[in-house]
Amino acid sequence: MSVVSYNITTEVPSSYMQTLIDFIYVQYLFPQDKKFSRFSRKIVKGTPFLSYVVLDEQNQQPILEIEIKGTNPIEINLRQIAENVSSKTIELSKQDIVIAVQVFEEKIRKRTLYFAWRDGEKIIPEKLRKKEKSFKRLFLETQILFFVVFITLGMFVFFVISAVYPDVLWIAPVVLILVQFIFVFYSSRFISRTADWTITEKNPYIHILKYHLPLDQGKNFNQILSQDQKLQIKKEIYAEILNRKGEIDCASANEIFLKHNISCSPENLSSKKINVYDLVKNVASRFGFPIPKIVVSNTMVPNAATSGPSPSRGLVLITTGLLVQLEEQEVLSVIGHEFGHLKGRDPLILYGLTSAEFLFRFYVLFPLFPFIFSSFLFFVYFWVVMGVIFFIAKFFEARADLASAQEIGNPQVLAGALEKIGFQKLLYERASSFRIQEWLGLDPHPPIYFRVKRLKELKSPKKVKHRLIQSIKDVVKGFVDTL
Repeated sequence: MSVVSYNITTEVPSSYMQTLIDFIYVQYLFPQDKKFSRFSRKIVKGTPFLSYVVLDEQNQQPILEIEIKGTNPIEINLRQIAENVSSKTIELSKQDIVIAVQVFEEKIRKRTLYFAWRDGEKIIPEKLRKKEKSFKRLFLETQILFFVVFITLGMFVFFVISAVYPDVLWIAPVVLILVQFIFVFYSSRFISRTADWTITEKNPYIHILKYHLPLDQGKNFNQILSQDQKLQIKKEIYAEILNRKGEIDCASANEIFLKHNISCSPENLSSKKINVYDLVKNVASRFGFPIPKIVVSNTMVPNAATSGPSPSRGLVLITTGLLVQLEEQEVLSVIGHEFGHLKGRDPLILYGLTSAEFLFRFYVLFPLFPFIFSSFLFFVYFWVVMGVIFFIAKFFEARADLASAQEIGNPQVLAGALEKIGFQKLLYERASSFRIQEWLGLDPHPPIYFRVKRLKELKSPKKVKHRLIQSIKDVVKGFVDTL
């Protein structure tokens, strides 16, 4: 029988590997006894192993045997032990391990302190706050939130002017559309003000330092330290980094940690240095674009965004969380997706779409059916319009995926990156009811499962000539298939 081998990169340190293997077994596999069986755990020359079989859902017969080797990257061997195992089953079995690893990584982040800095510039500790709200993610990635705000503001202005200045009511839509256009045109300037660092050719690097609590300290950082204490440690570590001109080791970090009753284990301290400028330059050259302005936001939420009306006036924003969680090739593919938005001029298209709806509502719908705006029907209309706009936005997200696949040439890598940063949704989307909700919800992105599957099935992305048309077909088909 055929054997499929692949690797999963992880930020889990070697000292945590046995715990990771145990977690996959105890928390993820063992509870699903109708799906997995024949578990075996062992240690060979200090390396933990886990093996198990995947059962057929209908007759509960073994169909796949999987072995996980606790190294970094994690090595996976998948062997078919039954005939005619579907590619879908194989893919879901591979995805099970990715999800389990990401769930574990999410847990150990509570036991990890992250430090990020840029050479020659003030070090800014990442904000100690709760998980970033989804509306901010929508705003950064597609600016669609602004269009929703625009529609809402339009309603407010309409009612105010109609009550106070009814004679000049006709000019309200024109004013609002002009204001929105100014925002879209200068959006890169607005977004750059929210970032912490500007990346240039002369100073292109972002440094990342991670420290994982030793396993013998059973609590996580949130239980050991208050928010103020964590911020104080970060300030002291950053001060030490500045004193050492960008260098730090476990011995110097240990002096700071000990003041807060934390010991430093060398194997749990790791760092990496990312040339962010070269990553963006690489993507820009493949798209044939000038290098846009590059900014970094020091937050652990994994995210990337582009803004601007055109490639020549574009901006790329990357978070340190994305640099922490993804490998450089994965970051490259994510940036490629964002460049796909620049190439397609998606902000301008969404601007035109929402402006057209607003003009239609004001100059056509209201004069013909004024009763709609003074009844519950308006809320129905508004919800339907929002649903249609968000669904259309999914076409552009799918096109951006395709643009990255074609220009960067790594659709499988982009799929892997989406699995990592979207693993929670990927798990929920196993349920068909949640998939339908994702398609119809107010999210400009198609469901993660659809994007991952589509990218992994792209055999020859270069052959796709009309990206938007193909993306519209794929999105509509993906939606219909869930019904």
